[in-house]
Amino acid sequence: VEPNATIREIRLMFHKLYPRWYPARQSIKLDPKGKSLRDEEILQHLPVGTTATLYFKDLGPQIGWTTVFLIEYTGPLFIYFLFYFRMPFVYGLDERFTSSPHPVVNLACICHSFHYIKRLIETVFVHRFSHGTMPLRNIVKNCLYYWGFAAWLAYYINHPLYTPPSYGKKQINFAVIMFLLCEAGNFSIHVALSDLRRNGSKTRKIPYPTKNPFTWLFLFVSCPNYTYEVGTWISFTIMTQCVPVGLFTLLCFIQMTIWAKDKHCTYLREFKDYPSLRMPIIPFLL
Repeated sequence: VEPNATIREIRLMFHKLYPRWYPARQSIKLDPKGKSLRDEEILQHLPVGTTATLYFKDLGPQIGWTTVFLIEYTGPLFIYFLFYFRMPFVYGLDERFTSSPHPVVNLACICHSFHYIKRLIETVFVHRFSHGTMPLRNIVKNCLYYWGFAAWLAYYINHPLYTPPSYGKKQINFAVIMFLLCEAGNFSIHVALSDLRRNGSKTRKIPYPTKNPFTWLFLFVSCPNYTYEVGTWISFTIMTQCVPVGLFTLLCFIQMTIWAKDKHCTYLREFKDYPSLRMPIIPFLL
């Protein structure tokens, strides 16, 4: 192997020798317990001498992230409609089950559908993935999470005995405004992050606010897309006043906090001039 060979080139050489393990399945490391080397890293720039031992690990069958997101987000979209249209096998055919739903039920369906349609559009036209694939086995776990919660939320929100929010239109209108602002903010952040990886570049850069006011949250947090995402589900919880939605929001917050902390630590490790005022997900707190 030439000293100026990249890890990607080494993966391709390995694939020629062992066709079963295509590049996306390979984890190449300098140490068995270390991190996988990135495709763009060059051998002579790594902490090795004139000879180096590289360790290979089979990551298992892989699936593209675009496909993963399309499957994950399409499920909740259609599952919710099964409950919204009160299919006979869901609630039965009792007369009281055929009554017209409260207006907030229709609004919740619109907001829920809008959220996942936006995600699907972003997956196809906006997102640029630093890692092209993920292990195929993970998609089952992810789908159980998204699809299962979508069914649980939809069952209670669309139930004929559903109780509307305590404070009526004021609570609903406040939640809708908050929901739309958070969705706009989330989309704006995704566009800003996508612009950092134009022309297929995989070089990590520090994201900064743009002229779009929704991106100004970058002044205070490293992952404002997660901040807005949590805000979206908090607003949906307020709108529906439904316990399962609140539990889903709590789990989302816990998971996104873990992701945000990991990304924040990565930024601090890679960039010595990283803004010191930023927190992972909640300004000044967390």
